[in-house]
Amino acid sequence: MTPNEQSQAALAVCQLAPVIPVLVIEDIAHARPLAEALVAGGLPALEVTLRTDCALDAIAAMAQVDGAVLGAGTVLSAAQMADASAAGARFAVAPGATPALIDAARLHELPLLPGAQTCSEVMTLLEQGYSVQKFFPAEAIGGAAALKAIAGPLPQVTFCPTGGITVARAPDYLSLPNVACVGGSWVAPKAAMAAGDWTAITELARAASRLPR
Repeated sequence: MTPNEQSQAALAVCQLAPVIPVLVIEDIAHARPLAEALVAGGLPALEVTLRTDCALDAIAAMAQVDGAVLGAGTVLSAAQMADASAAGARFAVAPGATPALIDAARLHELPLLPGAQTCSEVMTLLEQGYSVQKFFPAEAIGGAAALKAIAGPLPQVTFCPTGGITVARAPDYLSLPNVACVGGSWVAPKAAMAAGDWTAITELARAASRLPR
């Protein structure tokens, strides 16, 4: 899978809903009901960050939920790319990009959403064939205003901004022509997961799925 093919596959994932939940799962028992709640609310693409010991097991469990499209987030190495693919991830998300990571994504035929902050990083990834990228950490590096400015010289790049985005800020990003979707953690609050309040999470997902873009 070439970088261009990866980007087209990543774009298809981004177009499934306005929001991709960014999930930190610390209890494997939460994995399946969380996926069911989010999919029921209209958010099928799910990013499970590889920041916890049970993250790969969570991806494997959530991948069994009808309608769920699982991705691995915070992928930092070729080894993690291999593990994510083996667990059933259908896309990978990284905060940045390295040659080793790009090679691993191609080897495992796993669509990669590589992260970029600056125009130089965006151009470097575009030169390699990645026309769909993650903009991270979005709020800390200028937010929607920065992405609007980047669209001027680089209109051919589409972004999934992630990092500090709230339900109140999401519409500012989604209104931009170079934004396909946003990544956000607000749809799966820790307190709701701890309480097993999957109905509340479904309602948050439903509201997110209806955000205009």
